[in-house]
Amino acid sequence: EVQLVESGGGSVQAGGSLRLSCAVSGSSFDEDAIAWFRRAPGKERKGVSCINNPDGRTDYLDSVKGRFIVSSDNAEKMVYLQLNNVKLEDTAIYYCALAPGPATDSCLLRMDYGWWGQGTQVAVSS
Repeated sequence: EVQLVESGGGSVQAGGSLRLSCAVSGSSFDEDAIAWFRRAPGKERKGVSCINNPDGRTDYLDSVKGRFIVSSDNAEKMVYLQLNNVKLEDTAIYYCALAPGPATDSCLLRMDYGWWGQGTQVAVSS
C-alpha cells in the first residue's frame, strides 16, 4: 500500500525558514504527482505546491510564489517543501498527497489525490 510520511514541521519566527519532507513508499513515484496541501485554523485544505512526474513540472499557490520551493529526489522517493520568508498566514498543518499517473495540466488542478500523509504542524510567530 502507498504510504506518505511528513516531517520537518515546527515553530518558526516570521521571516524565517524551514524544510518539510515527505517520504513515499509503495508507489512507482516517478509516474505520479505529489502535492503539498495545508489546512489553516478555521480553513479548508488548500493546495500549496506540487510536482508532477515524469515531466517534473511544478506549480504554486499564488500567495507562496517566490517564497516556497518544491523539489524531489526520485531515487530516494522523497519530496520536499522549502518554506522561506514565512508569514503568519502560513501557519497550518501541512500534508503531502499522491495522485497516480501524470497530469496533463497543473498538478494543483487534479482532483484525484487519494493518498495522504498524517500532516506536520507549522506554527509561525511574530
